[in-house]
Amino acid sequence: MYNKKVMKRFLKPKYAGKIKDPDAVGEVGNPNCLLPTEKIHTNPNIMKISGLEVNEKVLDYKGEYRRIINRFSRNYDGKIIKLKNKLGVISLTSEHLVYAVKLPKHDKYFRTKNKKKLIPSWYHAEDLKKRDVILYPIIQKDEDLNFIDLDVPKKKYDFKSYNLPEKIPVNGDFLRLSGYFLAEGSIRERKCNNIITFSFNINEKEFVNDVVNISKKLFGIIPTVKHIEKRKTSIVTINSARLARFFKRLFNKGAGNKSIPQFMLFLPISKQKELIKGLWRGDGYVSLNRSNPRAGYSTISYYLTQQIKILLLRQKVIPSIYEENEKVVKGVKHQKSYRIHVGQRDSLLRLCSILGMEYIPKSFASVDSWFDESYLYTPITGIEKIDYSGKVHNLEVENTHSFVSEAFTLHNCGDLMRIYLKVDKKGVIKKIRFNTFGCGMAIAASDAMCELVEGKTIDEALKIKSKDILDLMGGRDVPVLKVHCSVLGESALKEAIKNYKNKKK
Repeated sequence: MYNKKVMKRFLKPKYAGKIKDPDAVGEVGNPNCLLPTEKIHTNPNIMKISGLEVNEKVLDYKGEYRRIINRFSRNYDGKIIKLKNKLGVISLTSEHLVYAVKLPKHDKYFRTKNKKKLIPSWYHAEDLKKRDVILYPIIQKDEDLNFIDLDVPKKKYDFKSYNLPEKIPVNGDFLRLSGYFLAEGSIRERKCNNIITFSFNINEKEFVNDVVNISKKLFGIIPTVKHIEKRKTSIVTINSARLARFFKRLFNKGAGNKSIPQFMLFLPISKQKELIKGLWRGDGYVSLNRSNPRAGYSTISYYLTQQIKILLLRQKVIPSIYEENEKVVKGVKHQKSYRIHVGQRDSLLRLCSILGMEYIPKSFASVDSWFDESYLYTPITGIEKIDYSGKVHNLEVENTHSFVSEAFTLHNCGDLMRIYLKVDKKGVIKKIRFNTFGCGMAIAASDAMCELVEGKTIDEALKIKSKDILDLMGGRDVPVLKVHCSVLGESALKEAIKNYKNKKK
C-alpha cells in the first residue's frame, strides 16, 4: 500500500535517533486502550489488563518478557473494534496499533508465497481488514533444568510415608507424567491420607502401565490399579501424602485451576515434546481417518489452554482455539470448556511426530498461516464494531513498548512521535532527530518532516504544513487512511518549537 518514497524512508530513515542534550523536545501521540477484561500474557500466567501492576513482566512482540513501567485507565465512550483470529479475540480502541502485514488488493496476494514477501509493521486496528495477517510471537526464552527439588518435608507424626528422593530428574518420564496429571490427574485430600489418582479409559493400558513404571522409577512407589468395567475406567493411585502436596503446589488443584509450572514453559522444545505427549494422551485425540484429518484437545482450564498454545507454537504447530459455553447434554451438565484444534497439514504432521503416530497426508496442504523463526503469521478472520461506555486500560512497557494478548500483538501506545531539536544562536535548526513508535507511514512522515526542517530557522519551520510532508512522500500516492501521520508530524514539530520558545523565555 506504500509507494517507493515511503518505503525507502520507512526501511532506512535518515533522521531516526536522539540528540544528546537537545535544545527542545516535542512529543505527540494518541492514547489507545483495551477493555478491562482483555487478558495479557504475563510471566508465567495470563491476566486481565485491569489487574496488572507496575513491575510485573509481560510478553512483548519479540517473544521476551519486559517490565511494566506504568499503567493507565480512563473513561471512554465510543466505538470499540473486535478483531478475531485462530487464537482468539481482542477488543480495543480504533487507533490502537497491532503488529500485522497489510495485504494489497492485488489477486497475487491470495497466494501465501507472495504474502511472505510483505513487510510487517504496526497498523491501527481500524485500518485492518479480514485476511490481513497478524504476527504472534514465539517465546524465545530457553532454559534447561536437570533436577527439581522435592522440598516438601514430612509432617511431624508422619511415620508411614514413603522415603522420596530429594531431587526429581526433569526428564522425559517426569514431563510425560506431568502431562498425564494435568490432563487426567487429581488430588484427594483426606485428614490422614492424601493421594494422587489418574483416570484412563479401560482400553488405555499403555498409558496406565506408563504411569505405573514412571512412579516406580522416579519415586520408588508401586501404584495401585483398579479397573471399573461398568464405567470403562482404569484408576491409577499413588499413595504418598508428600508427593500429593508436591503435585498440588506444582500444578494447582482442581481441573479448572490446573496450570503448567513456569520452568516447564521455558524448557528446550525437545523436552517439552514429552509434556505435550502426556497431555494429549490424557485429554487429546487424533482423528486421521476422515476427509479433513485433525487433532484436538479439551480442558476446562483457561490458563492451561493458553499455556498449551505457547507449547504448540514453540513446536511450530498452529492451534485454533474455541470456547464452548456451559450446556446440558442428555441431562448431563457440562462446564464451560476450551478446545484446541490442529488441522493444518504441516502442523498435524509435527504433532503426530511428537505423539509417535504415523500420518501420511492424502491431500495438498491448504496454507493460510505459517511460521518463521520468531512468529506465527495468521489471518484476521472477523471484524466487528461495537458501542462501549466505561473504563479502558493501557500499559507502558519498557524498551519494546509492546505486549501480547491471547490472540494479538499490541503496541502500548498509538502513533507516538518525539522530536529533538538543536538550535544555534541565530535560531537556525542545525540538527533534528526523531523517535517514532507507529506504522511505516508514521516513521516515513517523521523522516520527511525532519528533512524539510533541518537548516531552516524557527520561523521558517513553523510555516511547514502537513501537506508539505505529504508532497515529499508522494502526495496523492499516500493512502487516505495514512494522511493523519503527516498531521502528527506537523503537530510534533510545533510542540518542539513551543518547548524551545518556553525555554528561551
